[in-house]
Amino acid sequence: MSAKQRIVAALDVPGASEAEALAEELSGEVGFLKIGLELFCAEGPPLVLSLAKRAPIFLDLKLHDIPQTVESAARQLGRLGVALLTVHASGGAAAVEAAVRGAARGASAAGVAPPKILAVTVLTSLDAAALASIGFREEPERTVLRLGRLAREAGAGGLVCSPLEVAALRRELGGEPLLVVPGIRPAGAAAGDQARRATPGEAIRAGADLLVIGRPLRDGGAPRAAARRLAEEIAEAEGRL
Repeated sequence: MSAKQRIVAALDVPGASEAEALAEELSGEVGFLKIGLELFCAEGPPLVLSLAKRAPIFLDLKLHDIPQTVESAARQLGRLGVALLTVHASGGAAAVEAAVRGAARGASAAGVAPPKILAVTVLTSLDAAALASIGFREEPERTVLRLGRLAREAGAGGLVCSPLEVAALRRELGGEPLLVVPGIRPAGAAAGDQARRATPGEAIRAGADLLVIGRPLRDGGAPRAAARRLAEEIAEAEGRL
């Protein structure tokens, strides 16, 4: 995988015109385009199908419901031919299994490849105090490891975690699971709402596979140049420069 293929561009914009424009700017410079909840709610499947012509799609809807509902939703989403689809690990093993099963069935019915199911462990916006306030008494790393093991045993092909837990997950689960890491900020960039974050180089050196990057690509006025700088930092971390 090349350095630029490790970049997941988060299209955190309100509508199709902005998403298409940003995707055009980043054409050939990133590995995946991420469609999140806001954009999917605004534009739905037609935008997914349109953007999939430009790059593989990471559909980040974080399914979290009873297993039957998760399976039904994943079956519909699996028909879209997306590469990656998220479900909350905290929904339990049965819900993760349901997402895997539903997405595979939907993809098979549509004649497309099934998405890899990624289980979201702990949101990067949550620190130890925030986790404790909702009943998770362990430190974030222990919670991530527990949920990561559960999700992998339930069939998830990968995990979403903050950069601070990547190394621990690699030690615990080995090299096989795809580790997708948000909370990435270049040195000197504003943290925004990310409580647990790191630079691209730090995340890659810890063992991350894909880096989800939004604001640094979207808000600087030169997305293509920003993507190239990020790829250079990733390549340097991999020892390629």
